[in-house]
Amino acid sequence: MFQKITVLMLLLAIVSCQKKETIEKDKIKIADWLLGTWENKSPDGVLTESWQKVNDSTFTATSYFIKTDDTLHSEKITLAQKGEMLLYSATVNGQNDDKAIDFGSTSETENKLVFENPSHDYPQKITYTKGANNTLTAEITGNLRGKKTTERFIMTKK
Repeated sequence: MFQKITVLMLLLAIVSCQKKETIEKDKIKIADWLLGTWENKSPDGVLTESWQKVNDSTFTATSYFIKTDDTLHSEKITLAQKGEMLLYSATVNGQNDDKAIDFGSTSETENKLVFENPSHDYPQKITYTKGANNTLTAEITGNLRGKKTTERFIMTKK
């Protein structure tokens, strides 16, 4: 009897470890809807964000804001699964010595991803929301020079 219980407990431990590993590796799949090229055209210029899948645990993106022929803003983004958390890392050209700033996921659903870094100067929160009709809303929020600020960009998939 003791041997049967031991074998059963060992099997249970193995199965539960395999399930956790699968969940950890599959968590980034909730963000598959980000993949592709998204665009927001306004009188101020064109914002483009292009997401690609690198492998089963990492996506990368480039984001550009162009007015006429001038690139006013560009950044590289990595979304990587680290254990049970998604880590959003943004490297903005000309800021922070061109080093990445990390934002950890605080909420993931099939239509919304929220990343936060309370110690960053601005923004402290980045949210992506999947909308209807192939739209995506990117929102950055935080304290900017002592004032609560939110910038919202509604993009359409190209």
